[in-house]
Amino acid sequence: MIQVLDKRFTAFLSAGSIQERIREMAGQINADYKGKEVTFVVILNGAFMFAGDLLKHIQLDCEIAFVKVSSYKGTESSGRVDEIIGLTNDIADRDVVIVEDIVDTGITMDKIVKILNANGCRSLQIASLLFKPDAFNGKNPPHYTGFSIENKFVVGYGLDYNEHGRNLDAIYQLTD
Repeated sequence: MIQVLDKRFTAFLSAGSIQERIREMAGQINADYKGKEVTFVVILNGAFMFAGDLLKHIQLDCEIAFVKVSSYKGTESSGRVDEIIGLTNDIADRDVVIVEDIVDTGITMDKIVKILNANGCRSLQIASLLFKPDAFNGKNPPHYTGFSIENKFVVGYGLDYNEHGRNLDAIYQLTD
């Protein structure tokens, strides 16, 4: 058990299981895009650790772009998405893979997909380390999923609680 600010969390996904699953996901992406150049659009801040580890195993010609959006306050989704840093790469006629830490309600992903599609990408897929199917209300579920999890708040491995806990190498779940 660990404490982050005023909340207690229990071990949920070990560092080893995360790394093993990331290698498997990279293998799937490498196979699906063999012979193609891909633009990976990493969603900041949460996906930075996942993206760094995933991209170490990508064996494709690729570009990496970053978009920063925010939709959380504490442990709850705020219900809206604020674009903070926009896309600067030209993705017209490009194969794009969004790299996200977690897809829960789908609000953030729907906004990002809309923005990227408006920029004329050829194809678009989502790679998310975590997916909460029970919380999902969106139109764009991840194509590549590390782990499907319950609709409980998690922290670590890039995921935060009020900007704390991102540096943990494993993922922890909020205790009830």
